[in-house]
Amino acid sequence: MALRACGFIVFRRLVGTKPPPGSIEYLLLQTSYGEHHWTPPKGHVDPGEDDLTTALRETKEEAGLGVEHLQVIEDFVQELRYEVRGRPKEVLYWLAELRDPGTAVTLSDEHQDFRWAKLEEACTLARYKDLQDMLRAAQKHLEAQQQNQ
Repeated sequence: MALRACGFIVFRRLVGTKPPPGSIEYLLLQTSYGEHHWTPPKGHVDPGEDDLTTALRETKEEAGLGVEHLQVIEDFVQELRYEVRGRPKEVLYWLAELRDPGTAVTLSDEHQDFRWAKLEEACTLARYKDLQDMLRAAQKHLEAQQQNQ
């Protein structure tokens, strides 16, 4: 059975900047363990917990951002599948906008650093192709939403 985790691609729109892609930054957290890779906030599903609740709990635990700080964009969900130490893992990510772009990020001890990054820097930090593809898909989704407004 695959390990299951859920999280958010948290983004913020910078005030006073040109429309996308220049105004959108993504939150990435750098792990305190292993290779110190960069990833959006995510974590394992607890027994009896639904996926969206997991994403909210983990984002609060890892970045200090709770449901009161986030606007979940429920029509964007991506699933990544990969192996960790020889075991399959699947991770569901929703897209969530930070309501107030100035809200502070508060890291747990699971992470040693965080960064708000525009798409290309976020993809460079992310390193893994599936995560880069997911960030690009999120950007396209946000650009399409903005054009339809």
